[in-house]
Amino acid sequence: MENVQYSQERLEYLRLFSKMYPNLKTAKAALVRNKAYLSLPKKTEFFLTDIHGEHEAFNHVLKNASGQLKIKLQELFSDVLNEAEIKKTATLLYYPVRKIEVMKKEGNSSLIYYKYLPIIVSLAKSLASKYNNEEILSKINDPFKEILMEMIFSEDFDDDKNYYIKSLYEEMIENDVIDDFIVELTNLIQMLAVDHLHIIGDIYDRGPGPHIVMDRLMDFHSLDIQFGNHDILWMGAAAGSRVCIANVVRISARYANLDILEDGYGINLLSLAQLAQSYYAEDDCLIFTPKTEDVNFHERDILLMARMHKAISIIQFKLEGQMVDKNPAYGMDGRKLLDKIDWENNAVSIGGKQYPLRDNHFPTVDPSEPYVLNDFETEVIEKLEKAFLNSDALQKHVKFIFANGSFYKVANKNLLFHGCIPLDPDGDFAAITHAGQTYRGKALLDFFEKEVRRFYFSRDKHKNQFGTDIMWYLWQGALSPLFGKEQMTTFERYFISDKETHKEKKNPYFQRNEEEVVCDMLLKEFGLSPETSRIITGHVPVKASKGEEPVKANGKLFVIDGGFAKAYQKETGLAGYTLVYNSYGLQLIEHQPFESVEKAIQNEEDIISVTRVVEKAERKYNRDTDEGQVATKEINDLEDLINAYKKGIINSR
Repeated sequence: MENVQYSQERLEYLRLFSKMYPNLKTAKAALVRNKAYLSLPKKTEFFLTDIHGEHEAFNHVLKNASGQLKIKLQELFSDVLNEAEIKKTATLLYYPVRKIEVMKKEGNSSLIYYKYLPIIVSLAKSLASKYNNEEILSKINDPFKEILMEMIFSEDFDDDKNYYIKSLYEEMIENDVIDDFIVELTNLIQMLAVDHLHIIGDIYDRGPGPHIVMDRLMDFHSLDIQFGNHDILWMGAAAGSRVCIANVVRISARYANLDILEDGYGINLLSLAQLAQSYYAEDDCLIFTPKTEDVNFHERDILLMARMHKAISIIQFKLEGQMVDKNPAYGMDGRKLLDKIDWENNAVSIGGKQYPLRDNHFPTVDPSEPYVLNDFETEVIEKLEKAFLNSDALQKHVKFIFANGSFYKVANKNLLFHGCIPLDPDGDFAAITHAGQTYRGKALLDFFEKEVRRFYFSRDKHKNQFGTDIMWYLWQGALSPLFGKEQMTTFERYFISDKETHKEKKNPYFQRNEEEVVCDMLLKEFGLSPETSRIITGHVPVKASKGEEPVKANGKLFVIDGGFAKAYQKETGLAGYTLVYNSYGLQLIEHQPFESVEKAIQNEEDIISVTRVVEKAERKYNRDTDEGQVATKEINDLEDLINAYKKGIINSR
């Protein structure tokens, strides 16, 4: 190293770098810290997908680290706690504020402070062993930062230190801050247990609280998001795409989740309700009855939602027809069905065959111009567009998705994407041509990402019509990597009884993705080694109840949509998966349905989760991770800076 010659460019970089480490001593200290950091065990990553607004189950899975915290309690403390006490300790960990209230009412405050709190502190010590002090400090909020550090790094064999720690407990109890301390401690434990979270798409739709999920994600300490097809729909709606807005409102009405729009995002639906009552007041709208198990809805509320559901569906079909006409290159003419209705015979023609309509009441459709909105419908969609664009909460959430999200991500040699990488029938990458340029494989996803970002952040979105169109195409286009089907048969599912018309043919990717050779091709396309990398996706629920496995292609592909959404749980037989990647390898955790937060607190009922090891390897350390590569680069820079200081090329300060 002593004879190394630096280029002028390298010297300029080192001079800038020296502002962080202005002398030999600070540079050497940083070198020591970075090299030691590489020897720490790899932190734990969690992979979750297809949350679909199930906020209570999602929040609980984060709080209990997909069942891992209770397992840790059992491993460490089964000799001092029985099973009932472990459950109580776990509940205190997950919901400290409410569980403390319950235990105090039961007269058990002394147990909280003198029995369970020391156990929780010991758990924090165990989890902290993978972190250096700087990392732990970054996860702790004032005012308990110093106290937490004292407890986590105290040694039990030191009598003087033990007396000091005991005094800390007593003083916090005396000054009535012990409960706040427990909350901070449990927050820290949850952060240490789940170091980084990967959300592989579909936060939105079906469940009642996607906005609550988004608030939770915005508070999470470290995460990334891969866009899902339901997410891109909401992102398009937030950007002012009317056709996306109509789809969002329709789906919210379909699942009786209009409260998400009205209460969660402050979007006024009065004009839509007025439209529904004006045109469908005598219509039972039976096929538009919302899908809900909520018994608290009054019959009149269900009927109004059904009418609003139908009204916005017709608006959607009209807007989609306009979109198809404007974009013949999309090849979506099969989605224009209003003009295929035989009004006299109450039937619709699809593929040369006529099908009876289940509903023939279309008061806003002019058979001579079926895709033209009437004045009332135009007013409704204009008001909705303005409301979506001006919803501060929605814009905040969508900006967060853009800031932390992408169509795909490569993380620690894993390739993450929500849906598929579109293939043609021969198994090659399918191509899209735009403005004379052809895109396929990785380049196709990069193209879509560039366009959706340009559309959302455009100052004049009405001039960027291609962006409006592409957001809708990504929701249901044949070569959308987020959708992955030839067409979305929404009209058929509402209006035609014959279920053959409901089928949505999947992209060839889904027939070929269990072949190792195809997975190898995908991994190479993204610059990864087939020998050491894996693909992790969601989107398609795994029918575990019928024997389907989430691990495919000899361990190269993980499909981890296990049915977080209640609508899918009959199909999957589960209530979601978590894939956990820790220093010892990969674990797949299968979850049973979550009852309620109330039962979790009062009855100490946890989600029943089953863990199975799907890949065990030699223990991994930070040096084997992406963060380790960053630290290694800094080590190289520090070594060059130290050499430059020693040779007098750069002056110490």
